[in-house]
Amino acid sequence: MLVIIKKTKLIFILTFFIVLTSFIALFHYRYTVFTIFNNDQCFQIVEEIFAARNKALMNKDLNTLDNLYDKNTKYGTWAYEHELKKMKYLHKWSEKQGVYFKDIRTKIKINNIKEKDEGFSINFTASTEYEYTYEGDEKKINFFRIGTYHSLNIDKREDNWVITKEWYTDPFADSLHLDDIKSEGIKQHILSQNSVNNSDLNERRKNTVAYADEYCGAAGDEEYEYKYNKNYRNYNPLGGDCANFASQILHEGGNFRKTYTWNYDREGSKAWVNAHAFKEYMLYSGRASVVAYGTYNEIYKTSYKLLPGDFVAYEKKGKITHISVVTGADSKGYVLVNCHNTDRYRVPWDLGWSDKGIKFWLIRVHY
Repeated sequence: MLVIIKKTKLIFILTFFIVLTSFIALFHYRYTVFTIFNNDQCFQIVEEIFAARNKALMNKDLNTLDNLYDKNTKYGTWAYEHELKKMKYLHKWSEKQGVYFKDIRTKIKINNIKEKDEGFSINFTASTEYEYTYEGDEKKINFFRIGTYHSLNIDKREDNWVITKEWYTDPFADSLHLDDIKSEGIKQHILSQNSVNNSDLNERRKNTVAYADEYCGAAGDEEYEYKYNKNYRNYNPLGGDCANFASQILHEGGNFRKTYTWNYDREGSKAWVNAHAFKEYMLYSGRASVVAYGTYNEIYKTSYKLLPGDFVAYEKKGKITHISVVTGADSKGYVLVNCHNTDRYRVPWDLGWSDKGIKFWLIRVHY
């Protein structure tokens, strides 16, 4: 009798274990399938929204842009109004520049997805490439990339997914007032320029550009996985990483030695991580000198003197708020820059900085 009871208990335990294991396996399978479905679905939705929005921005298609947002919500309305301003700015800038945008396309990397109400809240990285040509020189295609980090809420409205909320650090935020772009004379000067040959740069400048290209984050080549250099702290959450990146570029790429004032151990010194202090240090240490200073209208002609490895400092209300490093020039010799914060790869140096209150420091670095 005792043997029968023990066998019964054993059978019960084994049966319970098998049922529990099967339940866990089924739950894991259903959860995995559900997660994959959500990820794939959200990725496709975000890609379709960006493709439609990019095309609308390029073609000034107000109707398509309007249909991408739920303007019955406060945040949806704000997101729409912001993109509308950005559309106007891009076309105002292109008129000043004498360029046509040929294509705008975005690569998406999903970081996190949460179900929210009737839709999803999605965090992702976007690397957007802009192709453009100059008037009268349409065969030469130029491009630049801008990397942004998005928090996006989408909901289903009838048969369409619409944006109910969006946040990202916009590279054009300092230019949406459209105050000071007087295009015609500037355009004629830009179109009269020729391409430049930077093949004779010294090795330190070349290495500076190579480092700036590899670690420009979400704007970089996909092979680098859109990452910063992990040996350095990312200061974006603390107010900005532009000076930290510029310091890395000059130290790691340009072989500038650290000093007592300009250094990085476990974290960066003020001159290493603060944009204003970085500019001041570079000038007063003799490692750099001023090529020109002033508003865009005052210094855009002088900007052609900049070389890869030099840098541009952007001043707002008397204080330097941003640093970008020169990495090349386009088919008209127009200077291109890389930077962090909103990550940029080979972007025209003034794009996103057209507000009349902004002044520029064009800085020659002495390698």
